[in-house]
Amino acid sequence: MAEIKNYTLNFGPQHPAAHGVLRLVLELDGEVIQRADPHIGLLHRGTEKLAEQKTYLQSVPYMDRLDYVSMMCNEHGYVMAIERLLGLEVPLRAQYIRVMFDEITRLLNHLMWIGAHALDVGAMAVLLYAFREREDLMDCYEAVSGARMHAAYYRPGGVYRDLPNQMPQHKASIVRNAKAIKALNENRQGSMLDFIEDFTVRFPKYVDEYETLLTDNRIWKQRLVGVGVVSPERAKAMGFTGPMLRGSGIEWDLRKKQPYEVYDLLDFDIPVGKNGDCYDRYLVRVAEMRQSNHIIKQCVEWLRNNEGPVMTTNHKVAPSSRVDMKSNMEELIHHFKLFSEGFHVPPGEAYAAVEHPKGEFGVYIVSDGANKPYRLKIRAPGFPHLQGLNEMAKGHMIADAVTIIGTQDIVFGEIDR
Repeated sequence: MAEIKNYTLNFGPQHPAAHGVLRLVLELDGEVIQRADPHIGLLHRGTEKLAEQKTYLQSVPYMDRLDYVSMMCNEHGYVMAIERLLGLEVPLRAQYIRVMFDEITRLLNHLMWIGAHALDVGAMAVLLYAFREREDLMDCYEAVSGARMHAAYYRPGGVYRDLPNQMPQHKASIVRNAKAIKALNENRQGSMLDFIEDFTVRFPKYVDEYETLLTDNRIWKQRLVGVGVVSPERAKAMGFTGPMLRGSGIEWDLRKKQPYEVYDLLDFDIPVGKNGDCYDRYLVRVAEMRQSNHIIKQCVEWLRNNEGPVMTTNHKVAPSSRVDMKSNMEELIHHFKLFSEGFHVPPGEAYAAVEHPKGEFGVYIVSDGANKPYRLKIRAPGFPHLQGLNEMAKGHMIADAVTIIGTQDIVFGEIDR
């Protein structure tokens, strides 16, 4: 029998299961991991430093590009921190729109996660199913902001604009005939709220499909059950948040424990795991998709029955209306001043956190009274999770490292910020 040697292996940085530019240095005993050392810095965007050179408004699109699977949730944490510094009141309708899009974003994130995680472990079909649903939700992003990914839709004091009264229609092309186009446009005849409501009715059945493919699949369970176990105590000690913490049995969710916007007016549950393994974290995220769908439903109902402004009336941060600009020179000057110089924020500091799909996403801003932050620090949820990789992977096989990276739901834009 050949002697098993200890050796060091580079996993990545361009590994098909590395979820970004992750270089993992694995110290192995045969195929068993003795140590997993994550190396970051291959992406490094410098977002926090760039924010010091930009006005408060110009940094909103930078937030989208942190965790590029949970775009609007990143924006939310940032604009909330600015609103705390300014003492801004956000109109109720804008709060409901924000919450609805936070949950649409959670679905976008978890759909990408379930597809990618299944692909990592060796299941192909789930990714194709999940992207079918993502397409509808991406259309909602596009309808409201003009961009499918980097929306820049949230603004200090509210949102960019109200929800459109008409969903964009698919047009006939060489690829699709008139009959196919008619079928695609069937649920796009009404407003955007009608389209989202139709999605919430269809979505639970889709989640059932994912569960049929995975939950009791014996290969899936063999790859996930008992892998990457984290005790409740260790999860707290390592700074885990979101599904990584709840999967270990800790019922902690900022939407319930430190409510923001209108979450305290909505009905939803916090799913938690029992064993703290990869399988529990999978079950928690699947249950979260169902809960997010339930929240979106409630938001749609409220928004349908309640009109109102979607931007603060505070003229310091709110842009002028197009009508006012065309009839009033002062309003026109204000518009140019707001978008070129930006608004000044009183000296002080503020921290705001949201329950991002991956955990607690927080933004800490220090202002010196200028039109741009003096300092900005982002608390990205994926960073502590990656730090816990060594502890989670020790004693497992190389193939299990892929499962553990998948269950952490890592996106490098926010880690290497």
